[in-house]
Amino acid sequence: MKKRTVGVLLAAFFAMALTGCGDKQPQPGEVKGYDKGEEYLSIWVHSIEDTEEGQCYRKSVDAFNKKYDGKYFADIEFIPRNDSGGGYSDKINASVMSGDLPDVLTVDGPNIAAYAENGIIQPLAKLTDEEKSVYLDSIIQQGTYNNKLYALGAMESSVGLYYNKDILAEAGVEVPDADHPWTWSEFTEVLKKVQPVVEKKKGYALDMTFPTGEATIYYYAPFFWSNGGDFVSKDGLKVNGVFNSKENLKTVNYFKSFLDNGYMSKVQITDLFESGRAAFKFDGAWEVNTIYNNYPDVNLGVAPYVVSDNWDGGRYTPTGSWAFAASSKTKKLRGATKLVQWMSGIESGKRLWDESKSFPSTYEAFESSPIFEEDENYKALYHQLSKYGHPRSKTPVYPQVSASVQEVLENSVLTDKDAKTELDKSVERINAKLKRYVMK
Repeated sequence: MKKRTVGVLLAAFFAMALTGCGDKQPQPGEVKGYDKGEEYLSIWVHSIEDTEEGQCYRKSVDAFNKKYDGKYFADIEFIPRNDSGGGYSDKINASVMSGDLPDVLTVDGPNIAAYAENGIIQPLAKLTDEEKSVYLDSIIQQGTYNNKLYALGAMESSVGLYYNKDILAEAGVEVPDADHPWTWSEFTEVLKKVQPVVEKKKGYALDMTFPTGEATIYYYAPFFWSNGGDFVSKDGLKVNGVFNSKENLKTVNYFKSFLDNGYMSKVQITDLFESGRAAFKFDGAWEVNTIYNNYPDVNLGVAPYVVSDNWDGGRYTPTGSWAFAASSKTKKLRGATKLVQWMSGIESGKRLWDESKSFPSTYEAFESSPIFEEDENYKALYHQLSKYGHPRSKTPVYPQVSASVQEVLENSVLTDKDAKTELDKSVERINAKLKRYVMK
């Protein structure tokens, strides 16, 4: 049996840093709007202030300060990420060592477990069932680690199985309803039917790639989940027998059938789906807005995300985005939690949707926006998200897990390496990262 152990040296250094640095904050009057008697709350976000997302965060903080004038004052700082994903995360890592973390910070959903395990964030103050019920179930699941709620999502997201209605009509293919998705076997037959149509367009049935970064696991994890597989154990600390399970091997081999049968290209073709030369594409929810604004000739539809023939009807579709959490440094947990709730709440979610087209994280924000009922594509994505949304794996070594999924699919499908060997190699690489968290 394995037991958890935190990196002792890091934890000790972290504790000493906090003790030595103390809780820095300005005096009332030093920051515009911060008055005597108010509890000062510092907050860091990962975006540029001049972007639509950044402006939403600024407006939410201003609204919070107006709502809680005389009680709380939130002071926001924008620390954008760079092209490689650093910048913001680099600042967080440096501040862990110096003890200079803010009261509240943003964290990407899949990294919540790592931030919690490494002492960067702490559980939120206790919320009632009613307070938690306003959020999509996927948001609560994403923010929970070791049965404690650490974060609340400011926004949510999903991945659609997009299709070209004209191509499917020409092939004589009908799309199933939202609760009866195509199984793998059925989807293979659909791809076979549309192939002659797209070949006339010099295209492919599937516009499908395995890009580096987070996209591959985000887009394609549902194939593994709906087949009864996963990437890590429930406690996030074991991968042997999980990542390289027989279920996952079967899933990888199903992906290989796409290339073997000529349903996808071995190399990426820019705008294959958008140019009307592919029947299907897996992509984030932002693809709807992209098609509407830039490719109006594409007759777009959203099909239910494909499931394994062994699907048990459970949650399996992609979710997850940036969330707010209370740092381990803050001694103002109640106020920090209140700010987290506000930044992720109904009004903030409405603003994020209206101004940046980021999906909100609460039921009311979705249901107050007519487009999620009136537009068939957005309606399909919301139904999928609210009923079948599944958070990504919770583990302190999530980046290594994500990279390994991408490597397995790229190597097994595109270069035809043995899938079992690739899965086993990934287990070895992930275990090397897990050593600091577990011991026999």
